[in-house]
Amino acid sequence: MAGGQGLIRRFYNEVLTGGNLALIDEMVADDVVDHEEGFPGQPPGKEGVKFYVNAVRTAFPDLAVKTSEPALADGDLEAVHVTLTGTHQGDFAGVSATGKSVEFSGIDIIRVQDGKVAEHWGSTDTMSLMQQIGAVPK
Repeated sequence: MAGGQGLIRRFYNEVLTGGNLALIDEMVADDVVDHEEGFPGQPPGKEGVKFYVNAVRTAFPDLAVKTSEPALADGDLEAVHVTLTGTHQGDFAGVSATGKSVEFSGIDIIRVQDGKVAEHWGSTDTMSLMQQIGAVPK
């Protein structure tokens, strides 16, 4: 990615897996538009980002980025394919902690405006994740 780590990788490394939720205010526009379907009860905008990060980190407090390739940047857009790992240690989508190790992937595309995430498109392999924690059959 041109210009160093990129906002999208920084979000994964410092916020989602690093747990620095205070950075959300610095990195995400107040009126961010998220085109990916959220969790039940997830509000829109920046509060929705906080809700999502809190939900994922509560369920998988040891969440780690296994890979973040490929990563691309073009103009005001950044994209990355990530593989995440973690241990199901808290409630996730109504499923109590199982202690199971999980590995799932996702693709995220963001539009950056004034140094902040203004828009997000994404696709996360939630079905695989739910199968790994026993919420749905394989």
